[in-house]
Amino acid sequence: METQCHYCDTDPPFSTMGKVLLLLLLLCASGGFCPKTAAQQLPAFKGLRYEEDYSFLQHDSTDHWYKNLKYSRFGKKQNHFRSLGGELRWQYQFYKNEEWGDLPPDNDGFLYLRNLVHADFHFGKQSRLFVQMKSNFMAGRPQPPRQIDENQLDLHQFFSDFSLGKWRARLGRQEFLFGAQRIVAVREGPNNRQTFDAARLTRQSGRFRADAFLARAVTDRPGIFDDGIVPPGASLWGLYTATNQVRFLNNAELYYLGFYTENAVFDDGRGRERRHSIGARIWGERGAWQYDGEALYQFGNFQDKKIRAYTASLHLRYTLTSVKNRPVLAVKTEIISGDRTHDDEALHTFNPLFPRGAYFGLAALIGPANLMDFHPSIEWPLGQNWLFGIDYDLFWRHSLHDGIYGPNVRPIYSGRNTSAYHIGNQLGVNLAWEPNRHLTIQAEATWFEAGAYLREVSAGKDVLFTAITAQWKY
Repeated sequence: METQCHYCDTDPPFSTMGKVLLLLLLLCASGGFCPKTAAQQLPAFKGLRYEEDYSFLQHDSTDHWYKNLKYSRFGKKQNHFRSLGGELRWQYQFYKNEEWGDLPPDNDGFLYLRNLVHADFHFGKQSRLFVQMKSNFMAGRPQPPRQIDENQLDLHQFFSDFSLGKWRARLGRQEFLFGAQRIVAVREGPNNRQTFDAARLTRQSGRFRADAFLARAVTDRPGIFDDGIVPPGASLWGLYTATNQVRFLNNAELYYLGFYTENAVFDDGRGRERRHSIGARIWGERGAWQYDGEALYQFGNFQDKKIRAYTASLHLRYTLTSVKNRPVLAVKTEIISGDRTHDDEALHTFNPLFPRGAYFGLAALIGPANLMDFHPSIEWPLGQNWLFGIDYDLFWRHSLHDGIYGPNVRPIYSGRNTSAYHIGNQLGVNLAWEPNRHLTIQAEATWFEAGAYLREVSAGKDVLFTAITAQWKY
């Protein structure tokens, strides 16, 4: 496999960084490197690293390098401290018949390397500064890097917080994660995570939380310090509220999101889009059951068309408490609207805005627009550190007059001149090993059987996808 840099004349530090990461992974797996603190058990890492709080380590008298990495005082005041951390992720992917046979074949797959490093400075309980750098590389993919693939060096997050009582104001570049990440997510699956240049105001009062924000999406570009705001503009604003321990509902979320871009693309055309989304989610557990339901309605304008779109989803999980290792059976189903008629005065295609990149698995073959799916699965812990999962997803187009879309909300194939509903079926298998809080290694495979629609609009070949991911957090 050839490792190359698409934007410079010299080889990127991909192979060197990869070797360092693999050495760290081997040492960590053998117990020879993963850090420990003698006095206290550290909590699990969070999906948003800026939500981690290591202030409790001020009472830890252990003289240990990792404890000093996570908590170190500066200045004369005791409540002024800094915390350092990051992650290294190495990932190999291989597609057979990528995009159902319409892309050139790749016989040896390709590699991704993600490197994130952050510093969190706390100036008492009222203010803090969070800085995170990224250096992400791709090698071996025949096509040029996409926005999600490579960013050799840039500022990923840089924001300041100021808190006063129950209120907190945040200004700067930051990650967003709301609810079940169906519409605003960090985009964890791809190599580059999503960030926003934003102003955000949060109120936390007991069981209630509200977030109001105004943001512009940041474009990941492959070079060095060349990121910027999406041209010619993709804006996001809104209010997201969440309440816990609600009678009957358990947990509830209500939200409004506004979105604007001048560069929207749908099967029914391209142009300006101003879209408003109003949604609600309830989730919780009762005994061995877990439930998560969400519904969302969208309205606004696309060019001179009226937007009328919607989605509804239900996710149920049941833990088999009487079976060894307590496997979990689950089923998820969604209906996501598509456009009803080409070239009319309305657009009914749902826009998921900024969803998680691996919405239907890491293979990320299709995205959540103009879709109906039924998705049973099982998760089975195999001992203390192993987890096995298998899922099967059946996909249909919601509307015959709309195409299918990628996770980036861009059309893959049109819905014109075809009358087939069935997109295809997807079988996924994964095995994850997590020997400690720092290290995760996961192998997965996905087989997508092309349905009648894909056989009509594409080469129609079945897709085989395999991946191995090794991630080390500190």
